[in-house]
Amino acid sequence: MQLAVHESGAGSRTAILIHGIMSDHRAWHRVSAELQAKGFRVLAVDLAGHGASPRSRRYTPRGWADDVVETVTPLLDGPPDLVMGHSLGGLVASIAADRLAPRAAIYVDPAFAFPRGIRGLAFKLGFALAPRPRRSALVRWNPRWSARDVDNELAALREWDKRTVLGFADTRPVVPPLRLVAPSLVVLAEKSLLVTEAAASGLRRLGMTVVTVAGSGHTVFRDDHAGFMRVVEEWLSRHGPATAR
Repeated sequence: MQLAVHESGAGSRTAILIHGIMSDHRAWHRVSAELQAKGFRVLAVDLAGHGASPRSRRYTPRGWADDVVETVTPLLDGPPDLVMGHSLGGLVASIAADRLAPRAAIYVDPAFAFPRGIRGLAFKLGFALAPRPRRSALVRWNPRWSARDVDNELAALREWDKRTVLGFADTRPVVPPLRLVAPSLVVLAEKSLLVTEAAASGLRRLGMTVVTVAGSGHTVFRDDHAGFMRVVEEWLSRHGPATAR
């Protein structure tokens, strides 16, 4: 499936950004701007069932990743310099990275696991049955978001296909990467929804750098944008494609 791609910047390096469930490319607006300023051409996709992209008959993590690879490959003249994904987008990015072979990967509070038992069932029911939140609820739940972030999320929610929740009906594909395909940074919320300390230790053993941004919630780059970018910029200066071209 061809996805909507929102391209910005004209730098010599390319970054692919993949948003989380219920959101779309607009979630990255500040991250995109800073990457552009650092010489990146940014390709921010809308996953199937989100934003301006088509809806799908069936949603799965593998299907989302296939769509990303199919869509961005013709836009690349070689491996992308950076792939970054948040939550569901982190899982999708890790699957797509096996085929895109990026020079660096950043996973933001990624969906590398799913709660089990009653908690997992509550997660699924909450996503499937809860009405789209009002602005007042978004502000209450996310007091550190900017007004633009709230507006963007409300717009994304209006375009979101709630059937995407069915992509997690089978949670067996919701697993961390099995191998290190590129230098990788995992940026976690203070109390990660989806990555336990045991899972984080496993990612470190795999060779990934794992950093927690104190005080941040699940959408780390919206809760503490400055803190998030400090972590990203420091890591890229040591491990990323800063001087790749």
